[in-house]
Amino acid sequence: MRFADVGWTDVTATTALAAQVLRELGYQPTVTVLSVPVTFASIHHGDIDVFLGNWMPMQEADRAPYLADGSVTVVGPNLEGAKYTLAVPAYAYAAGLRDFHDIHRFADALNHAIYGIEPGNDGNRLVLGMLKQDLFDLGDFKLVESSEQGMLAQVERSVRDHQPIVFLAWEPHPMNMRFDIKYLSGGDAVFGPNFGGATIYTLTRRDYAKECPNVARLVSNLKFSLRGESEMMGAILDRHEQPDAAAAAWLAAHPQVLKNWLDGVRTADGKPALGATTRALQRLGPAGFEAWVIAHKIPVGDVVARFIDLVKAHGMLFFDAVSVVIRGTVQAVSVALAVLPAPALIVAAAVLAWLLRRSFALAAFVLLALLFILNQGYWQATLDTLALVIVATLLSALIGVPVGIAAAHRPRLYAALHPVLDLMQTLPTFVYLIPTLVLFGLGVVPGLISTVIFALPAPIRLTHLGITSVPKPLLEAGEAFGATPLQLLWKVELPSAAPTIVAGITQCIMLSLSMVVIAALVGAGGLGVPVVRALNSVQVGMGFEAGFTIVLLAIVLDRMSRPKDRGPSR
Repeated sequence: MRFADVGWTDVTATTALAAQVLRELGYQPTVTVLSVPVTFASIHHGDIDVFLGNWMPMQEADRAPYLADGSVTVVGPNLEGAKYTLAVPAYAYAAGLRDFHDIHRFADALNHAIYGIEPGNDGNRLVLGMLKQDLFDLGDFKLVESSEQGMLAQVERSVRDHQPIVFLAWEPHPMNMRFDIKYLSGGDAVFGPNFGGATIYTLTRRDYAKECPNVARLVSNLKFSLRGESEMMGAILDRHEQPDAAAAAWLAAHPQVLKNWLDGVRTADGKPALGATTRALQRLGPAGFEAWVIAHKIPVGDVVARFIDLVKAHGMLFFDAVSVVIRGTVQAVSVALAVLPAPALIVAAAVLAWLLRRSFALAAFVLLALLFILNQGYWQATLDTLALVIVATLLSALIGVPVGIAAAHRPRLYAALHPVLDLMQTLPTFVYLIPTLVLFGLGVVPGLISTVIFALPAPIRLTHLGITSVPKPLLEAGEAFGATPLQLLWKVELPSAAPTIVAGITQCIMLSLSMVVIAALVGAGGLGVPVVRALNSVQVGMGFEAGFTIVLLAIVLDRMSRPKDRGPSR
């Protein structure tokens, strides 16, 4: 039994409920997180059996081709009365931002931005189409794409600061209880009538009902309510419960709903389903030693969450100031790169490549690579990415080189730094995004800070290596001529270690560029956005174009920044 979960909390909740029931019936369900277009393609190819999150009419364009070829079967609606459109906080609504036509009047206060969820999502595509067509005079607006939780973190920051914000919203979702929000009217041409009124359908792959009629009966019985889904999502989002545990608790508390779902359904071995499932749910999890260990869980996550809440409560002025500085720096670099027309900047880059390397072949490659990027339509995204890489590399070098020098002169300091550097390089980069997103909000700032954390070990380690590798005779000669420690550093150690330090900075550039896709998940923009969008919407052409552009940019930066070969020693 293979479910698709598109990563929205409501679909995660309903899928967890169905999977929990199936486990207690003796089946082995699996849940795979996929984007909406990939979900439909997977059902078409027979890799997914059931999808409980077909929001209609929002997903009409995604669903239509698969209905036409018969690879997708519509079982029926599992939730009615949902809605999906743009919303604003109640105070912005009271200030006059009540309709799609009002958004343009608040353009400056909104920073010409609308906040969406993951790139490639159907709601994001509708907003992008609206902006492209300049509907409601919104052609000068941009869509900030990230994720459901990234968008909600930005809404929380805006509400805290009492700033207006326009964002994608839907019901059921705990955001409707967590924030006082109002849905904008006038968007029928984009999202449909009744505030994007939606019905959510259950889909299965072709002939699944014939192959497994018992599960198909359960799937057809599944009917959810706005309140029930909001309760489940609240447990997942607000109380941070695992979906399976939240589903088991919810089912145990709603026996009548479970009874309706199990009408005419039997267990995997043919017994009546209701009695067996009710008894199983009373356990609410594993028993014995495993249950005891879980009941005495070390509260690592809770401690970190409380610490972040404490920092948010008392340090937001500092983090807001840091955000302003970093955002302003990146924007300044981006503007500086955009001052020159694209052809002039391309020629300047080729000339710089020749001056640095004295290689006509490299200069020609840089020229052709940048012309190709311009030809593919990714020039502005490349400039945004380049600005992020430049600032991240500068920050990493400004921090990493002095720390590496200090560590080289103080072995105990390096011994203390060693496990920290290992942790910075091995901890999944997505983990960095969580606290930085909460503290700094959506945009380039959390992306840049996460990039610096990931890239910083390279200049520290290689600076340490370069300084500790300086030949002792050179140091002894400097000391013999009466050089002070500072003179030894500037005139002996740094010149000798320069190639290794430059290699560290080159690695820092490559590591920063490797974070471009990750940074796109928190609204940093750049070349990561088309990559994520292509992945989520199964656009092979766009994915190859954007990926090839990133590769070309990486080669250009690597060839121009790597240290010169010293040649054979004599």
